[in-house]
Amino acid sequence: MSNSHPFLSEDFLIRWSTLTADQVAPDINFAIEEARSALDTIKTVPAAEVSYDNTFGALENATNSLERAWGRLNHLDSVANNDDQRAALNELLPTVSSFFSSISLDGDLWEKLKLFSESADRENLSSVQQRFVDETCHEFISSGADLAPEAKARMAEVSSQLALLTQKFSEHVLDSTNAFELYLTDESRLVGLPESAKAAAAEEAEVKGRAGQWRFTLQMPSLLPVLQHADDDDLRRELWTASSRIASEGDYDNTTLIWDIVKLRQEKAVLLGFVSFADLTLQRRMAKDGASALAFVEDLHDRIEAAAQKETAALEAYKAKKTDTPAGPLQPWEVGYWAEKQRHELYDFDDEVLRPYFPVEKVMSGMFTITSQLFGIEISEQDSIYHEAPSQSVSEAAEVWHPECKFYQIRDTTSQEHLGSFYADWHPRESKRGGAWMNCLEVGLPPQNGQPRQPHLGLIIGNMTKPVGDKPALLNHREVETIFHEFGHLLHQLLSEVPVKSLAGTSVPWDFVELPSQIMENFCWDRASLDLFARHYETDEPIPEGLFQKLLAARNYMSATACMRQLAFGKLDLELHVNTPQYLDRDLDEVDREILAGYRPTLASEAPSRARSFSHLFSSPTGYAAGYYSYKWAEVLDADAFTRFQKEGVMNESTGRAFRDSILSRGNSRPVDESFREFMGRDPDLTALMVRSGLA
Repeated sequence: MSNSHPFLSEDFLIRWSTLTADQVAPDINFAIEEARSALDTIKTVPAAEVSYDNTFGALENATNSLERAWGRLNHLDSVANNDDQRAALNELLPTVSSFFSSISLDGDLWEKLKLFSESADRENLSSVQQRFVDETCHEFISSGADLAPEAKARMAEVSSQLALLTQKFSEHVLDSTNAFELYLTDESRLVGLPESAKAAAAEEAEVKGRAGQWRFTLQMPSLLPVLQHADDDDLRRELWTASSRIASEGDYDNTTLIWDIVKLRQEKAVLLGFVSFADLTLQRRMAKDGASALAFVEDLHDRIEAAAQKETAALEAYKAKKTDTPAGPLQPWEVGYWAEKQRHELYDFDDEVLRPYFPVEKVMSGMFTITSQLFGIEISEQDSIYHEAPSQSVSEAAEVWHPECKFYQIRDTTSQEHLGSFYADWHPRESKRGGAWMNCLEVGLPPQNGQPRQPHLGLIIGNMTKPVGDKPALLNHREVETIFHEFGHLLHQLLSEVPVKSLAGTSVPWDFVELPSQIMENFCWDRASLDLFARHYETDEPIPEGLFQKLLAARNYMSATACMRQLAFGKLDLELHVNTPQYLDRDLDEVDREILAGYRPTLASEAPSRARSFSHLFSSPTGYAAGYYSYKWAEVLDADAFTRFQKEGVMNESTGRAFRDSILSRGNSRPVDESFREFMGRDPDLTALMVRSGLA
C-alpha cells in the first residue's frame, strides 16, 4: 500500500514528497471504500453476538486510513499550499464530508451500537472503555443519529455545506494575506523600526528581486514591528488598513460566508433540538451551555472594565503630552506605537533588547531541558531530509515537507520507550497559513494486551521571526511564549497513556485543552527556567538581572486591555452563536460594534470587523466556534495550577511528574474536572489569574 497509496501508508516516517496532488483522488477514494466495508461489517453482526470488540472497538478502527490520508492532505494544505493540491482537496471535500457525516446518520450502524451500549456486557468494560462508549453515543446523538429520515438527510447536507464554506473562508484569508505587499525605497520612512525588522524587510525585497528596497507584508513578523515602532504615521496607517481588510474585499470578501456559516450552524442546532449552536457545542464541555460561557466572559469583563478604561485614558493622556495636542481617542494604527513608547518610558524596557537572548535553537533546546527534567522524558533531534521532487528512495532520516522543518523524538527517561516523535516548522512563507498550531498525525497507544507501545506522531507550527543573513532566527519574548504554548499542546498528545485513541491526548473538552499549553508559558517568566534557554546567541550569557527585572515589571503593562481584547473575541463568538437570530444578515460591522460596545476602547476611526479573518471561528465546521472563551477559561486553570509549581519549586520533578500523571497522560479518559482536582486537590480558583495579571 505504501507505493500504490502513499497517503495511506502506515510507515511511521511519512514520505512527504510522494504525497502529490495526483494521488489524492485514488488514495482518498480507496480509503473511503475501505472504511465503508469496515462499517458494513459492524452492521452485519448478529444482534445476539454484539460485543465491544465488534461494535465500538471496530468503529474505533474503521476510518483509520481515511483519517490518516485526509489529515495529511489538510496538513499539507496548511504548510505547503499549491494550486493543484488545493483543487484536489476541494474536489474531494464534499465526498469526504458527506461520508463522515453519514456515519452517525446510519440507522443500522447506530442500532448495533445502541444494542451493545444498553447490554449487561457494558458493565464488564474498563472505566476507559465505558467512557468511550458514552462519548461515542453522545457524538452520534449530537450528530443526528436519532433524527427522523428527512431531518437526517438535511443534517448531511448541512455538514457538507459547512465543510465547503469553511474551507473557502480559510482560502480567502490566506490568499488575501498574500495579495498585499509594500515596497519602500526611501529609508527615512523606516525611522524607529528595529534593525532586525529593517534587515528582514531588506532581505524579503532582495529575495523578490528588489535589492536595495524594503518589502513589508501582512505576516506578523513583518507587520507587528511597523505598528509598534515605525515613526512614520502614514506607513503604520497603510499597513494597519491593509491588515484590517484581510478577506474583506472583492473576490476574497468573507462577509457572506460568515452569515452562511452561522445560519447553517444554527440550523444544525435546531434540528437537534437545541436553542443555539453554543448550547449544542458546549453540552459536554466544562461550561455546559452558551449562557454559562457568556456569563463567564461578562463576569470577567465587569471585573476589569474600570482598569481597562483607566489604561486607555492614560495612553491618550501620554500621547497628548508627547505631541502637545488635546487628549482624545487614538487612531487604531497609533495604539500599538504609543503603547510601546509609554511602556519603554515607564519601565525602561524594550522587547527588542531581548531578541539576542532568544535564538530559536537555544529556545528549543532549553525548553527540552525544562520539560525533560519536569516530566521524565528525553528529547533529541533526529536526522531529516527534504526532497523537492517526489522520491522513492528509502532513508533512515525522516523526510520533511520543507527544508526549514526539523524532526525530533521523545523517549521516557526511565523505560527508554519511544513515546512519540514530532516535526517543528517555525517560519512564515507564502504557501503557509498564518498563526501557530499543534496537530497530531498518528495517535499512539500504551502497551496493552501483550502488544508493544505505539508511539504518537505530532507537529508544531509557527510563523516566527525568520533568520536574517548569517544570524540565527532571534525571537521576541511573545514568540518564545508561543513556542512553549504549542509545545504544551504537543506534550499533552505525546505523553498520553490512554488505551483508546479517540480519548487520547488533546481529545478533551476545548475549555480544558488550553491548560497544558498555557501552563507552559509560565516557564518563560521564571528566572530558573529562563536561564536554561535565554542565552545570548554570541556570548551564551544569560539575561542580565537588571533586564530580567524590567521584563517582570513590564509584564502587566496594560494587562486589563490585553485581557479585554481576548474577552472581546470570546464575546463576539458567543453572541453570534448564542443569540444568533437577532444578528443574522445585518451589516456585519454594525453587529460587531453593537456586540463589543464596552469591550473595545473608543478609537478615532471605526475599525472593520475582524470576524472576516477570524480563522479560529470560521475556517472549520466547528473549530473554536462557541469556544473561543476557552482561552480565558483555561487561563484560570493554568494560573491556579501553576501556584502548585511555585509553592513546591518551579523545576520540582515530583510536581512535574504529578502534572504528567494527573493531566498530560490522562486525556479524556475521565471527566477533566477530576483530573484537575487530582492535581490540585480542589476545584479551580479565579484568584490566581487576577493576581498574576496585576488586577487583584
